[in-house]
Amino acid sequence: MLSKKIPIAVCFLFGLFGLVQYFSPHPAAVSAYSTVLDWVQIIFAFTLLVGVVSLLQIQLKHVSRKEKYWGYSIVTIVGILVMAVFGFAGGTERGTAFMWVFDNMQVPMQSTVFAMLAFFVATAAYRGFRLRNVEAGILLAAAIIIMLGRIPIGEMISARIPETAEWILNVPSMSAKRAVLIGIGLGSITTALRVILGIERSYLGRN
Repeated sequence: MLSKKIPIAVCFLFGLFGLVQYFSPHPAAVSAYSTVLDWVQIIFAFTLLVGVVSLLQIQLKHVSRKEKYWGYSIVTIVGILVMAVFGFAGGTERGTAFMWVFDNMQVPMQSTVFAMLAFFVATAAYRGFRLRNVEAGILLAAAIIIMLGRIPIGEMISARIPETAEWILNVPSMSAKRAVLIGIGLGSITTALRVILGIERSYLGRN
């Protein structure tokens, strides 16, 4: 039980300190919070290492069992090891092998993935904008006005179209966005309090 009480106590103390420091402008509190942030960076580095080791273990398991698409696991393992060697051997500055691989392989692959997402967005928009009821009709009309308000042809049709598009973005859309953000904030506060008070203990594991 002691192995669980100590992490809960540490979480409570640091969570309480993180909450109180927002209400204390004292230089000592600011300095202490900066120190805690430095500790967080150190912990983040170790968690990154744990994540890399865990990923390698999972991919090696796929290769050893020759599961479906295990060839992709080999590519993942080779990619991790090669980038690690390039990073430790030559650094990560501009002009190094690490940055060459990143600029000529990683960046184009990311661009390809984002380009493919455009097709998924288009199909989702087609399904979402079907004129099935009044609500769908309002959504379709608002989408058409906003799209026309963002291109020159909309202003050529009427000067009111860009103004209406701005009004939709600044009033109804912003109201819904703020409501969602308030809900997210309340949910975050609730989750944080559950963790600080020891009610939520999933970070301790299943046992």
